[in-house]
Amino acid sequence: MPIVAQSSTETDWVSRFADDVIAESERRAPGKPVVVASGLSPSGPIHLGNLREVMTPHLVADEIRRRGHEVRHLISWDDYDRYRKVPAGVEGVDDTWAEHIGKPLTSVPAPAGSPHPNWAEHFKAAMVESLAELGVEYDPVSQTEQYTSGAYREQILHAMKNRARIDGILDQYRTKAKVQAKKQQQKPLDEAELEAAEGSGAASEDDGSGGKAGYFPYKPYCGNCEKDLTTVTEYIDATTELTYSCTACGFSETVRLSEFNRGKLVWKVDWPMRWAYEGVIFEPSGVDHSSPGSSFVVGGQIVRDVFDGVQPIGPMYAFVGISGMAKMSSSRGGVPTPADALKIMEAPLLRWLYARRKPNQSFKIAFDQEIQRLYDEWDKLESKVADGTVLPADAAAYARAARTAAGELPRTPRPLPYRTLASVVDITAGHDEQTLRILSELDPANPLSSLDEARPRLDRAENWITTQVPADARTVVRSEPDAELLGSLDDQARESLRLLLEGLDTHWSLDGLTTLVYGVPKVMAGLEPDAKPTPELKVAQRSFFALLYRLLVSRETGPRLPTLLLAVGADRVRKLLAA
Repeated sequence: MPIVAQSSTETDWVSRFADDVIAESERRAPGKPVVVASGLSPSGPIHLGNLREVMTPHLVADEIRRRGHEVRHLISWDDYDRYRKVPAGVEGVDDTWAEHIGKPLTSVPAPAGSPHPNWAEHFKAAMVESLAELGVEYDPVSQTEQYTSGAYREQILHAMKNRARIDGILDQYRTKAKVQAKKQQQKPLDEAELEAAEGSGAASEDDGSGGKAGYFPYKPYCGNCEKDLTTVTEYIDATTELTYSCTACGFSETVRLSEFNRGKLVWKVDWPMRWAYEGVIFEPSGVDHSSPGSSFVVGGQIVRDVFDGVQPIGPMYAFVGISGMAKMSSSRGGVPTPADALKIMEAPLLRWLYARRKPNQSFKIAFDQEIQRLYDEWDKLESKVADGTVLPADAAAYARAARTAAGELPRTPRPLPYRTLASVVDITAGHDEQTLRILSELDPANPLSSLDEARPRLDRAENWITTQVPADARTVVRSEPDAELLGSLDDQARESLRLLLEGLDTHWSLDGLTTLVYGVPKVMAGLEPDAKPTPELKVAQRSFFALLYRLLVSRETGPRLPTLLLAVGADRVRKLLAA
């Protein structure tokens, strides 16, 4: 029986897009597999913002599969793009890599020490592994393989034959960008305007070769130095003879384009060509593609007027931000990647962050303390799913996060609270025997028999503590009592400590210690342990908690006190709190 997400097209954005994509596919290509697409450039670390380019069509494709339709999710690796610049902070890369600027990414050496054959494969590898962990099913398409095999030869020759028409389309948007700049009181063009005026990211090669011989939408890679710093000086349609010269090394040659496989269409022509070639029905694009003259806007006209195709449907997706990430390893260039996120959170949680927000809604991925709240929210959602109180849209997002059409994603058998696990590994410094002792005491009626029951969530929490929590924020339990502080306590503070120590044995569980630490200030105020808190009582509780933290870890804050007490152990707590 197929796994069906509990969804409603009224509330679930994925279902709504699936409806539209299925209908559009049946109109354009009845009886054929539905084609959705993503594009990724392995020009450097592929970050969490790029992941939205994949997750949006993946979620839609997965819903289509759940409904019994055949669907292909193409991921085009833009590994035949030019190497634009040397990224900062990448381990194993120095200024000498600048000599490769202009070459295809697959012709650039991988960073020193990498096991991969070239630059593109080095940065693809981590993403491929992350997509597998996330349960993303896709068909990979290497643009290096496509271009060098001659797969696009017919499309290239067609584009060259229609170069005047392409140039005319591009010129409409170049003019619009210049007019827009004038309207803005001659302010310098920003990146989006530069893309419209000159090509993606202001790189003129994306607009084609515009030398004395005219405009050409094709850029050869030099036969001598492999760079694309070339200019087409002559092209004869009848024979497909193309002559180019290289400004980098001075090399020039004449080739027959009908047999030549060392070059590519410029981006604003390449993208719409692929839409038509692959029959793409659905492909999202970033909000930066919505500006006049952007690749998506121009591509819509080029695919229709030049390649006799139809632009894919799909949303503009908003940016993905990062919350409080500590400085990452220099090997990643300081850019958080899906692999970084999957080290501190399980795959279903990361999927959920993309599934629960509409593509046009921005969101942040937490690397700071916020990750604990996110896990609490996830666990609460899971409880609501289990007891049937979940809302339809939340149920759909959960279903899409926890499983794919192929089945359930791996999960933690005993999903203990992430904040609790983080506190325990913080206190024990990852010592397995101590960790198991503490976790087993959380619920004495149902003790943990092995740490494997708490994995992989336990491992994610440990990675978060060790990679994202600064050393000065880690918890260090005192080895000896703070005699000076203990000696300065008044009778009321001493009595509160006595009540706590007196109740340790009968409350030695997570729930029991929670009741105890909140109850002591109530008893001290002459109230019952289960009395509802008042503003005055909350002040007394905060004061009591601060005292315990100072006596146990020499700070006024720390992990949740019940977890901290369990981690320290009853005997050591008695030693440190004995007034």
